[in-house]
Amino acid sequence: MPTQQLHFEKHLLGGSSQSLRLAFVLDPLDHLKAWKDSSVAMMRAAEKHGHDVYAIDAATLCWRRPEPGHHAGGVFGEAVHLHLRPDDHDWFRETRREWLPLKAFDAVVMRKDPPFDFEYLTATWLLERAEADGVRVFNRPRALRDHSEKLAITEFDHYTPATLVARDPHQLQHFIDEQRDVILKPLDGMGGSQIFRIHRNDPNRNVILETLTHDGARTVMAQRYLPEISAGDKRILLIAGKPVPFCLARIPKAGETRGNLAVGGTGVAQELSPRDREIAEALGPILFKRGLLLVGLDVIGSHLTEINVTSPTCMVEIRQQTGFDAAGAFITALEHACGIA
Repeated sequence: MPTQQLHFEKHLLGGSSQSLRLAFVLDPLDHLKAWKDSSVAMMRAAEKHGHDVYAIDAATLCWRRPEPGHHAGGVFGEAVHLHLRPDDHDWFRETRREWLPLKAFDAVVMRKDPPFDFEYLTATWLLERAEADGVRVFNRPRALRDHSEKLAITEFDHYTPATLVARDPHQLQHFIDEQRDVILKPLDGMGGSQIFRIHRNDPNRNVILETLTHDGARTVMAQRYLPEISAGDKRILLIAGKPVPFCLARIPKAGETRGNLAVGGTGVAQELSPRDREIAEALGPILFKRGLLLVGLDVIGSHLTEINVTSPTCMVEIRQQTGFDAAGAFITALEHACGIA
């Protein structure tokens, strides 16, 4: 085990021989790409730690009123008990499938991908009802709702680039004129979707603004373009408030301004810079105290650009390139949160 791993897990008080029953709330299993998916890495790590692993498709979450002498009540889901395999093309075996109350699990890990639409919001409400019944849910449902992955940076504006959140066309046009070179993105996007770079003299700026804001009906985020993106959009992982010692710099392909891996960026793992660590150590304890066990910070150059709380990724690439097992460290933190470490 790498020295950094030992040092990191020491901070988490890791290691347990007690088995947990863990449910991962996910998108459909056949949608997951095991060779790069952090949720799959977490489930494999959980099984390696000796825990029972279940997957629950978020679409199956439901609540029913208890009926004395007939039905138990509360939040349920269709739970698939998994045996994980190392083959990324045939990565699990389903051993059984049954409808179970979330109270049957020692912890529930919410890992459904965005978009954060009404169905995602409904899932957080259901998970919060389970939490009220004593279920441990990570990340906490209220914290997921309270931390918009784009807007959460406004609380920490001394780390951010020049930023405007608005739908008013005049405000946005003035910001573009002022900053001269701007990135525009929707508040509910992921994976680099619908991100535009606009220069002050771009002949398409009006139509881009009209399209992205739906003619002023949708709020968007505008940020000053950071040329440091050429060195990568860094994903920094926080586990239980502590920064993982390696980040993944997602470097744009030629002719691109987006570093997202989903649009062809190249992921290069590297140690945290002093500025990376400064930002991570400032935000980590605050976010962890709010129930965010796992967070992904996006940093370009010296600036914080996003705070990812729904399903932060890049664990697989970091382990492949450095040997640091962030998924295993997360399971260690989960054990500690469940009181068995």
